[in-house]
Amino acid sequence: MRLRQHIRESWSGIDVELKRRYDLIPNLVETVRGYARHERETLELVTRLRDQAMTPHRSASEQGVDESALALGLKRLFALAEAYPALKADSQFLALQKELANTEDRIAAARRFFNANVREMNQLRGTFPTNLVGAMMGVAPASFFELSGEAERVVPRVAV
Repeated sequence: MRLRQHIRESWSGIDVELKRRYDLIPNLVETVRGYARHERETLELVTRLRDQAMTPHRSASEQGVDESALALGLKRLFALAEAYPALKADSQFLALQKELANTEDRIAAARRFFNANVREMNQLRGTFPTNLVGAMMGVAPASFFELSGEAERVVPRVAV
């Protein structure tokens, strides 16, 4: 079915951007660690949440739960950075923060594309006569890739 392929394709767009984010996070953590050595708990939390989000998931909704937790962990990391003026002014930290903000924008765009494909397939699945064909082919409803409301508001601020 054409829509299932679109869903797979649009998920791969999300996957690429998530991997980009996962690659940025260790660099961000190391940069913060250089300034905030005694803030070990937050740094370990972000690392643990990143590892958890990177593990394979059965559905987009399960991935969304872990991505929400990671976004909230990153929010704690950026709040921690606020307490260190030298860190906030560090060029490497600012570059990583900017790249992460751009990646978050790309993830949001890919998520909208994926969810539009899921919505279209689920609508067709519930509409006659495509619901009959879908039932014969064993087409199950697809899950949306959603983040919690608070996690969606976590976008790194870049000071210029």
